[in-house]
Formats: sequence, C-alpha cells, structure tokens
Amino acid sequence: MNSYAIRKFTSKFMLTLMTGGGILLFAPLAFIFMYLLVNGIGSLSFNFFTELPKPLGEPGGGMLHALLGTAYLLFICAMIALPWGILGGVYLSESRESRFTKIVRFTCDLLNGAPSIIIGIFVYAILVKPLKQFSALAGGVALAIVILPIVVRTTEEILRLVPNTVRQAGLGLGMPRWKVSLFIVLWGSRQNLLTGILIALARASGETAPLLFTAFGSAYLSFSLFEPMASLPVEIYNYSISPYEEWHNLAWTGALVLILFVVGLNLFAKFLLWRSQK
Repeated sequence: MNSYAIRKFTSKFMLTLMTGGGILLFAPLAFIFMYLLVNGIGSLSFNFFTELPKPLGEPGGGMLHALLGTAYLLFICAMIALPWGILGGVYLSESRESRFTKIVRFTCDLLNGAPSIIIGIFVYAILVKPLKQFSALAGGVALAIVILPIVVRTTEEILRLVPNTVRQAGLGLGMPRWKVSLFIVLWGSRQNLLTGILIALARASGETAPLLFTAFGSAYLSFSLFEPMASLPVEIYNYSISPYEEWHNLAWTGALVLILFVVGLNLFAKFLLWRSQK
C-alpha cells in the first residue's frame, strides 16, 4: 500500500470517527428532548402559562407563578452579576500579567467548578439564616454567584480577541486608558458579550439546588424581594416527587418548557454570534 492510499484511508477513518463522536454527543440530548416531548406535550396548553396551580383534587391549573418567579430571579441575578462580571472581565483582559490578575483568574476558575449546592448553602448561611426567612433576594444572589465566573471569563476571552492596535489607536488620539477600555474595546464587542451573557443566563435558569436553600419556592405569585419565590426548576422537583398524577403531568410539561427555553436562549446566542461574524 503506497503512501497516498495510507493517507486516504487515515483521512476517511478519522472523518468516520469524528462523525460517530458527533452523533454520540448529540444522541443523549435528542433522546432527552424526545422523552420530554412525549411526556410533557399532553399538559401543554395556554392555561399552563396563564393560570396558577389549582387546589389538590381539581384538574387543570398552570405554572404562571413559577414562570414569572424564574424571570424575576433571573432579573435579580443579572442586576447583581453582570456589572461586576463585565468589569472584572475588562480588568483581566487589560491587566493580563499582574499577580493579582492571575489570582482573580484562578479564583474564577475554582468558583466555576464549585458545585452549585455549595453556593446555595453559603448564601443560606449569610442571608437566609440571619434574616430568618427564605427570599427572592437570596435566590438571586445565589444565581449571581453561579454565573459570575462565567461572565468574567467570557468577557475576558472576548475582549482579548480585540487587536492591540485598536487600543493603541485610541491612546494615540489622547484618550485615557479607561475610556479606551470601556468605550472602544468593550462597546465594540457588545454583540459578542451579549452572546456570552445569554449562555450564562441559560445556565442559571436551570439551577435547582441553590434555590432550594434560598428562594425555597411558593405556591403563590409574589414579587417581594424578602419573601419565598417560586421558580420553574424547584416546582418541577416538587411536583415530580408528589404522589399526584396531575402534578406529575405538570412536572413533565414544566421540564419541556424549561429545556425549550434553555435551547432557545442558546440558539439566539448562536444567531447573534453568527450575525456579528457576518
């Protein structure tokens, strides 16, 4: 067998191997989605998005309180994590070689790998226990800690892609370094940053463990910062372990809606990335 035949065989073999790996990677997601679709589509209706839960024994009802609660918790999480995360990413990208920068980067990597339940216990100790009540504020803080390292590292990597010549051009025009970082480098990368932010929020929207120790959950619709708050992941958990068939059906539908929301956020982020590249 000559060298050309060997190279051709190796190329086909590696292509087949990579194709098989891609299929194996996609198969679990496709199986989970189809399983949720089969079990959750039956209870999916307009009432699911517009009604509160019915009392036990009554058919129907929805998860309006959990859907709005999840949106409220994500809003609190974004208001806390995004400013600090973006500014932290700007600092890491503009001061790359200092010792403190390396410490911050290493800390973010450690925090990103920490189990979310540990973060929930930490927030329980510093907010829930001293205030003697579960609250939406505690849940938002827990989710903010979960996504903070993601936002920091994503911002850093995106801003490091900006050529140094852009920074030098701004400095050459007499602009201060902080204005170059914020109004040229950061603002010019805003579309790519939005992509990273959406992916981080998609991660937060599916967290259950930290919310069990912080927001806890509620059967009522509430928008108070200092009261327990319903969320879709926690309601799915509570409904799935209940002995009622109607709640099981709602849990399957909630899981389907949640995965569609996460997939939709990721697809929208990919679309923004594609459009910025075009």
